[in-house]
Amino acid sequence: MTKVLHNQANIKTIFKRGALAVALCMGLGLGVAVETQAKNPTPPSLRADAPNVYIVKKGDTLWDISGRFLDKPWRWPEIWASNKHVRNPHLIYPGDRLLLCTVDGRPLIGRDEGDGCEGIIRRAGGNTQAQIRVESLHNAIPVIPLDEIRHWLERSIVISPNTLENVPYVLGMTEQHVLAAEGDRIYIRGNGVQLGQAYAIYRQGDPYKFKDAEGKEYVAALELSQVATGMVTQVDNDISTYEIKQTYKGEVRKGDLLLPIYDPMLPTLFYPVPVDQVSDGGQVIRVLGSIGTAGKHSVVAINRGLQDGATVGQVFALDQLGETTVDPKTKENVKLPNQRVGHALVFRTFDQVSYAYILDSSMPIKTGAILAAPLSEE
Repeated sequence: MTKVLHNQANIKTIFKRGALAVALCMGLGLGVAVETQAKNPTPPSLRADAPNVYIVKKGDTLWDISGRFLDKPWRWPEIWASNKHVRNPHLIYPGDRLLLCTVDGRPLIGRDEGDGCEGIIRRAGGNTQAQIRVESLHNAIPVIPLDEIRHWLERSIVISPNTLENVPYVLGMTEQHVLAAEGDRIYIRGNGVQLGQAYAIYRQGDPYKFKDAEGKEYVAALELSQVATGMVTQVDNDISTYEIKQTYKGEVRKGDLLLPIYDPMLPTLFYPVPVDQVSDGGQVIRVLGSIGTAGKHSVVAINRGLQDGATVGQVFALDQLGETTVDPKTKENVKLPNQRVGHALVFRTFDQVSYAYILDSSMPIKTGAILAAPLSEE
């Protein structure tokens, strides 16, 4: 029982790590802008068709709005004129009127509060008195559509293989059913299960396999997806009865795992942060929820995690590996150059793996696509 509780405590720590990364990211807005400007003395280039005025609409994302103004949307923090006296200076809401202004030859975009660019420039400098604005965080414009990543934020975790030793699992169903759905009762085998306690049921997916320095393949991490929540209604030694209250994208099966329920603290804000500290060699290793290629709005897994310097909010460029072709004259094999095919934003990190959202793509993105710092495009 002690080992089971220790393993479940490890899983709880994983959830807390993710929440901490999100909290740090949400507080980085101003600091990121200053650091990025220091590394990019050249002002971000505006699109040729950048509007002077833009009215924020419901359904907009901050990435899409940034792309209306900038050739490189990840440099948005460098030009956003946040009011330092407002509690959440980076939030934008439907109906907000954004103005494109200029200060010392650099573009500056801010929310019009009735006094035009003059007021935006003054507030950005901090020489103003706070204005009260009461808004729900749920109404704020997100950087990326939260509904498209919600499952991977709320109901998916990546853990080390040894974490699952002696974790309770689904033994069987009532009436000898193969699958179980909402309202059904199932049997759990394992110690440490408490009567009246709510638990989640997770299913183990394909493991993440990496290669060591000698080229030998090993299981680096396991991915678990939540399939149900419910409550333990009876405990009889190491076999417990569990009633399913809600299922997510399918039924419960034998062998599924019983784990504690945790609040993942669903974030609403992501800000671009530098990728300089991430170790080289990162790649797209899986397209989540699909067996094919990724495109805009897809979610992918990359082989860079917390231990590699990956951080929530990082924006990577994605380069597709160039194919090898035969030179028609010399008959030698020639590798073609890599091709830039899109950009991805990291929204959740684990020890060796991170989840990233595809922000844009010029062609289908395959596993093996290489991660690169987008600043290399300057």
